[in-house]
Amino acid sequence: MHTLRYYEQEGLIDNIQRDINGYRIYSASDVVWFHVITYFRRIGLSVNEIKQFNIPKDGSGSSATARREFMETYRERVVEQMNELQQSLNKIDDKIAFFRDMEKTELQKTQSPVVERM
Repeated sequence: MHTLRYYEQEGLIDNIQRDINGYRIYSASDVVWFHVITYFRRIGLSVNEIKQFNIPKDGSGSSATARREFMETYRERVVEQMNELQQSLNKIDDKIAFFRDMEKTELQKTQSPVVERM
């Protein structure tokens, strides 16, 4: 519940109805928007970035074109991150192979017969 209040304070959630006791009443569209916010947070968007997608109930807000362009830019960032992660994974795999080879070498040294010379 604290998270919803935080999103409301940040302007991601607006015009929330309240009952006579002051409790918030969320509409079906509010719940859908909460799921969108949760998804955007999970994929790494900041609250400020999500604000670009907030479409107030009065119909104002960013256009579909602006939101698509933003998502294309965000997609490029994610692809870059994936490439960096793939490079890191490749380096890790190389190190694992290197250490496996070292283990084999060490094992061969300990298992090779010792020949005594007279």
